[in-house]
Amino acid sequence: MLNRLLYCCLFLCLPLQADWHTELASPDQQLAARVELDLQGQLSYQVFRHDEAVIGPSPLGISLDNGAFETGLELESVSQVQQVSDAYRMWTGKQKEIRYQANQVELTVQNSAGQSMVLTLRVSNDGLAYRYGFPGKSEDTRVVLSERSGIQFFPDTLAWLQPKAEAQSGWMNTNPSYEEDYEQAIAVGTSAPTESGWVYPALFRRGDSWILISETGMDGNYCGSNLAQHSENGLYKIRFPQPAEVMTDGQLLPQARLPFHSPWRLVLVGDLTTIMNSTLGTDLADPSAVSDTGFIQPGIAAWSWGLLKDDATVYPVQEAFIDYASEMDWPYVLVDADWDRKIGYQKIAELVRYAAAKNVALLLWYNSSGAWNQTVYSPKSRLLTREDRQAEFARLQSIGIKGVKIDFFPGDGQSVFRYYREILEDAAKFELMVNFHGTTLPRGMQRTFPNLMTAEAVKGFEMITFFQPVADREATHSVMLAFTRNLFDPMDFTPMVLGDIPNIERRTSNAFQLALPVLFYSGIQHLVTTPEQMQVVPGYVKDYLRKLPGQWDESRFLQGYPGKFVVIARRSGAAWYVAGISGEDKPRQLKLDLSFIEKTDGMAIFDGDSPREFRQAGILPGKQEITLPPGGGFVMIF
Repeated sequence: MLNRLLYCCLFLCLPLQADWHTELASPDQQLAARVELDLQGQLSYQVFRHDEAVIGPSPLGISLDNGAFETGLELESVSQVQQVSDAYRMWTGKQKEIRYQANQVELTVQNSAGQSMVLTLRVSNDGLAYRYGFPGKSEDTRVVLSERSGIQFFPDTLAWLQPKAEAQSGWMNTNPSYEEDYEQAIAVGTSAPTESGWVYPALFRRGDSWILISETGMDGNYCGSNLAQHSENGLYKIRFPQPAEVMTDGQLLPQARLPFHSPWRLVLVGDLTTIMNSTLGTDLADPSAVSDTGFIQPGIAAWSWGLLKDDATVYPVQEAFIDYASEMDWPYVLVDADWDRKIGYQKIAELVRYAAAKNVALLLWYNSSGAWNQTVYSPKSRLLTREDRQAEFARLQSIGIKGVKIDFFPGDGQSVFRYYREILEDAAKFELMVNFHGTTLPRGMQRTFPNLMTAEAVKGFEMITFFQPVADREATHSVMLAFTRNLFDPMDFTPMVLGDIPNIERRTSNAFQLALPVLFYSGIQHLVTTPEQMQVVPGYVKDYLRKLPGQWDESRFLQGYPGKFVVIARRSGAAWYVAGISGEDKPRQLKLDLSFIEKTDGMAIFDGDSPREFRQAGILPGKQEITLPPGGGFVMIF
């Protein structure tokens, strides 16, 4: 306790004088959060691991249009510590059946106007979560103007952060869409290159402790937040979106009638294994709002647009991809943009019947946008109102379409998050699975709406096909995503190419590519390799790809470091898959302990003599030594 008080009092020479404080420990007693109300009536928090501070005293507070809760606060009441537990199932993610435990305390404070706010804090074995709540009832709508929330890092902390693109920038004014590179191992306090700041998840390291910042529990009343551009002296503040990040004439800022609450602010703390195995991003999301989930069937999809682009959205090519999916035992084919003009509804219905005869189902692309960007791909503007959306979804259900990919959203404003929620509600009503593209981080929405199978929000394979510098960084970028973007939320990276990319020199091996559908989880995994490329790979590669699971029961982080290399094991039923990739420019020797796998033997696919060749080998569970070549990878199946 003395060490904690010294950290609080001496950090950056801040003269913090606590009028009141309390501490809340994790169930395993390895983490603790300290909350203080100082003599100026300002709230702050701090997190400790193994009795050592991992962050400095960090500000709390929120301001509404009719009252602020940032300074001059008085403590009204403090609840007893409550033990919180939950058990739930996920349809897409790194684990199917999940249990959550935490300790919780609620602080009620009053501002100078006598208004009340409830600060709820939970500490689990993998971190702290907090949110602001406003009790009572009101007929008028309250608007949240800003938050004082932030996180204060010590000077010796390193950061792995992705900039947020400026609203209305980029191709056809489609930014922000969370499609930038992560800046790796930068000093805390480094300013973002854009006014929009840094997106979640935001990863930090201090000594042997890792810290990850994100949010979850979006109920449609709040906007998405992110970290501000500037972080003077290591203080990263929460910021709200830019004004253009809204639906046409839509609301930017959070608004609701009483009672309402903010999303959960997440501060994960632990070693790298704790961070990588955490499910906190869904633990605190709202429970499933979909009662009938029988139509939700994760799986693999063949997809022509990834390599063949716009010219492939024609009937003969889609028919060929249906044959391809059927031959590979994959359940889906995605028909991408402009299908309504190049194929048409009547011929799409014919394709649905053709596919059904081969045990394949179709997914269709839609443009989400109204007037907020300059995109012309269609179908466009058919989902903007509930009436139009339900009519369109009913039509799709009637001809046998199983899901929709919806593209080009305008950002993180409150009206956009309400739009996401309404789309998912209506899609579930008509038994449609959903894939959001040109979009934001899902923030746990896939728990509340399990028909949300995946979302882009990543600089994925599409960008590799367009830009050589992106292809040059594919290896390190892919490793980085496993530690950040794909940590909690499904990610439609659209991985795996086993041949040439037109006009691009690929820097990664075929074994690297084979590992990606295991390393990257997505409720529907769209694979870009074409029928022609699949014809020339060995039979054992095809067998592996035919049996790829669409859903994982369990996952384990085995080894890795952000941007350098990663090895993850995932289980589907009785089968274990172990995959690894390198983002480095020199070989790495790995020593893996696979003794947790209770199988007698397995099969591995390694890099061959050249980057486009494979090597098959038998392999046993237990301890293994593997050489991971630069830009290379491997996959094991037990």
